[in-house]
Amino acid sequence: MTSKFRSISAVLPAFNEEENIESAALKMLDVLKTLPFSEYEVIIVNDGSRDRTGEISDALAAKYKEIRVIHHPTNLGYAQALSNGFTGAKSELIFYTDSDNQFDVKELKNFIAPIEDYDLVCGFRIYRYDPLTRLFLSWGFNLLVRIIFRIKVRDIDCAFKLFRKEIFDKIKIESQRFFVDAEVLAKARHYKFSMTELGVRHYPRTAGSSTVRPSHIFYTLQELAKIWVNIHLKGK
Repeated sequence: MTSKFRSISAVLPAFNEEENIESAALKMLDVLKTLPFSEYEVIIVNDGSRDRTGEISDALAAKYKEIRVIHHPTNLGYAQALSNGFTGAKSELIFYTDSDNQFDVKELKNFIAPIEDYDLVCGFRIYRYDPLTRLFLSWGFNLLVRIIFRIKVRDIDCAFKLFRKEIFDKIKIESQRFFVDAEVLAKARHYKFSMTELGVRHYPRTAGSSTVRPSHIFYTLQELAKIWVNIHLKGK
C-alpha cells in the first residue's frame, strides 16, 4: 500500500474518558505506524474533563513523541474540540474518531485508497450499537439534514472520517455542540469538495458514558437553522 500523501494526524476528542483514553490513543498510534506515511501524530483534545483524562493524556504525550495533547480549561463542547484538533493538526490528512473505543481504528487502512481520489471519506455504521431512543433520534436527524442540505451521506454523524487538510482552509466550524459533522459535510458540498462512503463496524461502549442527551435536540436544530442561513443566504 502506497500513498501520494506523506503525513496524517488523528484527532481524538475526549471529555471524561479516563477509562478509555489510554487504550484509544495507543490503538490509534499502533494503526498509524502501519500506514504508508512517513509522519504521523495523535492529537488528544481534552475538552475540560473533570476526571483523570487530562492527566493520563499528558503521561502518554510524555512517553510517546507522536502524541500531543490540547487542553481546554473548561468544557467548550464537541464542535470546539474537533475544530481545535483540526486546526492544530500538522499533516496533509486529518482523521478523527471518538475516544470511546466504539470503532475498530484498524479499519482506517481501508480509507487510504479512496482519499487518493476524494477530498473526504465518510464512515457509516454497518450496525449501530446505541440505545433505541438515540437510534431513532439519529435517524430523524440524518433524514432532516439530508433533505435540507442535500447531502448524499447515509450516516452524517458517524465519528469516523478522513479529510484532506485543505478542506479546513475553506471550511470554518461555527457549531458549538453536536451539529459539527453535519456542518462540515454541508459546507463541503457547498464548496464542491468530493466525498465518498465506506462501511465501518460499530461496537457497544464498555467503559464510560455518552455525553449526548435528548435535551441537545433543541440546540442542534438551532444550529441547523443558523448554518443553513449562513450557507444559503450569506454564502459563508
